[in-house]
Amino acid sequence: MVIVTTIRREVLTLPAAELGPDNPLPPLRLLHEVHRIDDRDREDLPREMARQIGYERLRSLLPVRVRDGYGRTREPREIDALVIENDRLKATVLPGLGGRVASLLHKPTGRELLYRNPVFQPANFALNGAWFSGGIEWNIGATGHTPLSCAPLHAARVPAPDGGDMLRLWEWDRLRDLPFQIDLWLPDGSDFLYVGVRIRNPHERPVPTYWWSNIAVPEERRVLAPADEAWHFGYERRLRRVPVPSYDGIDRTYPLNSPYAADYFYEIDDGRRRWIAALDADGHGLVQTSTDVLRGRKLFVWGTGAGGRRWQEWLTEPGTGGYCEIQAGLARTQLEHVRLEPESELSWLEAYGPLDARPEGEWAAVLRGAEVRLEAALPRAELEAAYAAWKPCADTEPGEVLAAGSGWGALEVLRADWKLPGTPFDEDTLGEAQEPWLHLLRAGSFPEPRRVRPPGQTLVATHWRDMLETAPATPLTEYHLGVAQWHAGDRAQAVRSWERALELAPSLWPLLRCLAVADQESGNHERAADRYADAFDDLCHERRDNGESWTAATAALGRETIEALLAVGRTAQARDVWRRLHPATRERGRFRLIEAGLLCAEGRAEEALDVFRAGFEVADLREGAEAIGRLWSRVTDEPLPAHYDFRMRPPES
Repeated sequence: MVIVTTIRREVLTLPAAELGPDNPLPPLRLLHEVHRIDDRDREDLPREMARQIGYERLRSLLPVRVRDGYGRTREPREIDALVIENDRLKATVLPGLGGRVASLLHKPTGRELLYRNPVFQPANFALNGAWFSGGIEWNIGATGHTPLSCAPLHAARVPAPDGGDMLRLWEWDRLRDLPFQIDLWLPDGSDFLYVGVRIRNPHERPVPTYWWSNIAVPEERRVLAPADEAWHFGYERRLRRVPVPSYDGIDRTYPLNSPYAADYFYEIDDGRRRWIAALDADGHGLVQTSTDVLRGRKLFVWGTGAGGRRWQEWLTEPGTGGYCEIQAGLARTQLEHVRLEPESELSWLEAYGPLDARPEGEWAAVLRGAEVRLEAALPRAELEAAYAAWKPCADTEPGEVLAAGSGWGALEVLRADWKLPGTPFDEDTLGEAQEPWLHLLRAGSFPEPRRVRPPGQTLVATHWRDMLETAPATPLTEYHLGVAQWHAGDRAQAVRSWERALELAPSLWPLLRCLAVADQESGNHERAADRYADAFDDLCHERRDNGESWTAATAALGRETIEALLAVGRTAQARDVWRRLHPATRERGRFRLIEAGLLCAEGRAEEALDVFRAGFEVADLREGAEAIGRLWSRVTDEPLPAHYDFRMRPPES
C-alpha cells in the first residue's frame, strides 16, 4: 500500500525540565564563548578563512535575553510536535523548540537515524543559555548554538515542489536582523528528507551571517567525510590542520577514540560532493548531503575523559548511550561568518537519509565505497534538480498555520514595510513584548509602564536607537537608549544616558546595574560594588510580590551583586545580599555554589566543603566552565568528585 506524504500534529510526552523565566537583565557583556582563537594563530590560516574569522564577531547578545531560569527537575510534560511522514520515513519536528527534528525513523528497517534524546533537559550551551541535545538543530546568527534553540518558530503547511505537502518553519534572527526559512518535505517513496533553507538580507547594507545544521548521532559510529585533512579545534582554543583519518597514531574518525572534546572541520576539495555520514559497525547509519553552498562539514566529539562523560550524562539520562555531532555549515569552520550582500539571499538544499556502506578499511577505499552508495541512493544531479524545483516554491505563501513564533519579525516588517514573500510576519503575531516598541514606531514616544515591574526587552539596531534619540527623554527611554548606545560601542554616551535617567527615574535599580557593569568594564571595581549594592537595595524595596518576573530579577541581580562585592573583598555585604534572596533561590544549585564561594571568602573552608558534600547541581553550568573545580581546589586537596568534574581539556602541564 502506498502511503501519501502527510503532515500532522502530535504530542510527545517526555520527562522534561521547565524552561522557567528569562533573565530580565540586559546582557551588556558578551557571554563566555569557547569558539575563539588567538589573533596570532590567524597568520597561518588560508586568507579567506582568516578574513571570515575576523569578520563581525558579536559585540553582545543584545537584543536577545539570557535564558537561565530552567532547572533539573524533570517531570512528564507534553511537547507539541509536527510529524512529516511517507511510506519510507517519519520525521518528528518540534516547532516550539527551534524547529528541532527530534527523530528521523527509517520505516522499512525500523532504524532511528538520529540520536533521539529520551528527555528534554536544557543546559547552558546556546549563545544565550538554554539548549538541549539530540536530533537535528538549525543554527543561525553567530558562532555557537542559536538563541532560538528553545524558542518557538512559525510553522505552516505549504505545497511542495512535487505537489504534496511541505512543512515551512520561519523566524526573525534577532542577532543579525535577518529573516530565514526552513522547508522540509518527503517526496513520495523517497528515503531522504529534503530541507530547503533560505536566509534573506532585506537591508541596504551587508550583514554577517552564519549557519550550521547540527546532527546528533550515536557515538558508536565511524564518521566519514570526503577529506584527507581537517582543522582541529579543542578547548585549548588552537586551530590547526591535522591529517584524516589518523593523527598521533589514533584514528579520530571513531568518536570514542578521542580522549578530550574536540571539533574536526573537514577540508573538502572544491568540486567534490558535500556530504558526511555516521555508520555503525555493520555499515548502517545516516548520511547528510547538500548543494555546494553549504560548504563545511564537521565532527564534534565529547571525548572519553571524565569531563566529557559527565556532560553526556548531564544532557540526558545516565545509561542511555552517548552521542557525537556531525554538522554542515556555510563556511569551513564555525569560527567564521559569511558576508551576505545588501538585498540578497543565500539558499541551499540538504538531504538526510539512510546509508549502507562499508565503514572499515583503508580510508580512500572506504570513502570511494560510501560515495558510490550515496550516488546510487541519491544522485548528485537529482539533488541539484530538487533544489531547482524548490526555489520557486520558496516564495509560495503558507497555507494552514500550524504553530506561531515571536512577534519581532512582524515589528520589523511594519517598520520597514518589507515584502518577504513566503514568510509572512503578520501583525496578529505582535504581543506584549512588542507593544512599547510599536508605540514608539507609531507615536514617536516610549510609553511608561502602567504598573511597577522590571523593564522589558530592549531593541538595539540603529533604526531603533535613532527613534529613541528623538523620543521624549523619559527615564525609561533613556534606559533603553543607553543599552542601545552601549551595544553600538558608544559607552561614554550610554553612561550619560543612564545617569540622566537616574535623576527622575522612579525605578533606580535597572540603571544602577547598567552603570555598575560600565564601572566594571572600565576597571572601577569599588564603585561597581557600591552601585550593585545600591541597586539590590532598591530592587528589594521596589519588588511587589514573589511572582516570576520579580523572582527572576532578584536572583539575577543578587548573583551579580554578590560576585561584585566578593571581588573587592566585601564579604559582610555579600552575606547580607545572600540573606535577602528568596529562600527558593538560595536552594538552586547555582546559588549553592555561590554560597560555598561566600563561605570560602569568609574563611569557613570546612563549611564550604560541607556544601559540596551535601551535593548540588548547577543547572546553568556553562560549557567549558571550570568554576566548580577551581573552588573545590581552594577548600580541599582531595580529588574532585566525578559528579562535579566537567573539565573539557587536558590538564595543564
